Amino acid sequence: MKVLVSLVTYNHTPAELEQIIQQLSNSMDVAEILLIDNSEKKKLNSLLDFPKVSYHFAGSNLGYGKAHNIGIHKSIINNVPYHLVINPDILVNQEVIKELVIFMDNNANVGLVMPQIRYRDDSLQYLCKKLPTPFDLIGRRFIPGPLKNIFQEALDSYELKHKDYNQQMDVPNLSGCFMFMRTSVLAKIGGFDERYFMYLEDTDLCRRIGSVTRTVYYPKVNVIHGYAKDSYKSFKLLKYHIQSAIAYFNKWGWFFDQYRTQKNKDI
Repeated sequence: MKVLVSLVTYNHTPAELEQIIQQLSNSMDVAEILLIDNSEKKKLNSLLDFPKVSYHFAGSNLGYGKAHNIGIHKSIINNVPYHLVINPDILVNQEVIKELVIFMDNNANVGLVMPQIRYRDDSLQYLCKKLPTPFDLIGRRFIPGPLKNIFQEALDSYELKHKDYNQQMDVPNLSGCFMFMRTSVLAKIGGFDERYFMYLEDTDLCRRIGSVTRTVYYPKVNVIHGYAKDSYKSFKLLKYHIQSAIAYFNKWGWFFDQYRTQKNKDI
């Protein structure tokens, strides 16, 4: 067994998590499924009846990256070869995990791989992206609908919609909903940057992994993702998104970022 899975939950019910827990526990390659519960009250004890499940109750909302770092740290100290960060709204069959283990075993120069991501209606999610500029984030979120047509080509380019999503490719910015990572690389560069409470922590981590090894989109297998886009519906989550964007660009550069320029040119 080669994979430790960290699954961060917040006010989820056992019923909402049973399917993904069952799917992960069926995988021969999964050693442990660590539930990190950011809720204020314990409600997930019944899930401990599933094989391979362990439970960490935080008692408060630590934030996405800080909570997942608990699992990443466990993978590092236990020398588990691979660590999977996965969202609760993912559906995955055991063949996906098996195929990704084989891919990583055969490609020692890859530190992070993401499969093809699809909606529940089987349509494609465009979750391969360039490293963001301020315009990319502002434009996607705040440009009014009628004006978006003017900038649609630039917005589509950010999501790499001109690329063939049926082909494997090296991508500098992969979604945090499913991050299959080499633990030795995480030990080298560290886990999530905890200054991000929610949003852009995945971009930041993917960027740091990509600075020392390859980050790859691998479409030979796929998973289903609910993808709620909650920050479009909640002012509180929108505030977190804005705060994270400011933290990201303060860290890496707003308008002058040579690494971003080169990586985006490469893709």
